[in-house]
Amino acid sequence: MHDQHNDHRRLGRELGLFDTDPLIGAGLPYWLPDGATVRHALEEYVRAAERRAGYRHVYSPVLGKRELYEISGHWAHYSDDMFPPMDLGGEQVVLRPSLCPHHALIYRSRSHSYRELPLRMAELGGMYRSELSGVLGGLTRVRAIQLNDAHIFCTLDQVAEEARGALDMIRRAYQALGITPARLRLSLPGPGGKYVAAPEKWQRSTALLTEVLDRSGLPYEAAEGEAAFYGPKIDIQVTDAAGRESTLSTVQVDFHQPEQFDLHYIGPDGRRHRPVMVHRSIIGSVERAVAHLVEQHGGAFPAWLAPTQVAILPISDAELPNAAALAGRCAEQGLRAEIAGPEHGSLGARVRDARLVPYQAVIGAREAADDRVALRLRDGRRLDPLPAGDVLTRIGALVSAHSTELWADSAA
Repeated sequence: MHDQHNDHRRLGRELGLFDTDPLIGAGLPYWLPDGATVRHALEEYVRAAERRAGYRHVYSPVLGKRELYEISGHWAHYSDDMFPPMDLGGEQVVLRPSLCPHHALIYRSRSHSYRELPLRMAELGGMYRSELSGVLGGLTRVRAIQLNDAHIFCTLDQVAEEARGALDMIRRAYQALGITPARLRLSLPGPGGKYVAAPEKWQRSTALLTEVLDRSGLPYEAAEGEAAFYGPKIDIQVTDAAGRESTLSTVQVDFHQPEQFDLHYIGPDGRRHRPVMVHRSIIGSVERAVAHLVEQHGGAFPAWLAPTQVAILPISDAELPNAAALAGRCAEQGLRAEIAGPEHGSLGARVRDARLVPYQAVIGAREAADDRVALRLRDGRRLDPLPAGDVLTRIGALVSAHSTELWADSAA
């Protein structure tokens, strides 16, 4: 265990983001209000980005019959990581280890024309993996995972374009989150692993992903033994404070499950054709993404993600009504504000307490008299008193643009 300055387990508890309880169990953290706020902002960002990119959202249950995973191949290739089946009235049901089999069935439930492809299906859904207790801790290794998942059903000709589009969404998300990827990895099968035996499909899908990576101009390395059991993938790797590497986002090409579930679309020739499934995740699991963000930013999140975006600091009790009015205006504009009044100590002490909050709005007698605020930015900058309305408009613009900048110098 590393006791790095920014270990997300320590910080997560100190900042009141998440915690665990032995009665709930190892690897099953719960989210406290501030952590839930960060998570919600992240999920909303992803859903909006997906809607703009032409994805349709679905919901599917976290359980499935054992037979579903026998068909998908998970039972043969992945059962070590799955929870044991539960007996229900003569049938066995399992907590799902991934979302793709459900999405394959949702696709299969309606007939599709080639004109509908690429069909992009997304879900922020729960899945479960029976990690060994020895590797649990914090949010990086958990047994209940919320995955930002999506499956694109498309023709072979569309795969490269869809994989490129997914990489582009990942790049934009990392920009907004202030994350720098360590590297890209082309994950290939290794000797003796549990992989679907279909060499020509592996070759085709590997060639497609290699071409996408070559054309992206981004540096990448191939790694054997890191593929999914049903196909190769592009993994976006990040490193934590201790220099350990993990996968945050992935793009995977899958010829296997469309065949297992007998998926098809009607082509221009009126005949049935097999689609390809592209699996992709922009931020991977919400848990791992938040763990990485906590370590990356030490709790000083980009303003759009911060649990409290504006700390309102009235200098004395006389300014409390002005502080309350400003908090109300923040709420109306969708900004998360908290008042820290004089009962919380001297102004200096309150400024220190709010050091992770992006914006500190100080209101003294002069500011209160003409509806202004003296703004302090988290990076130490102190601005001259500005009209409160202007301040909220400019903060709102930076937040809605998912900017990592704290202040745009030219008036917005």
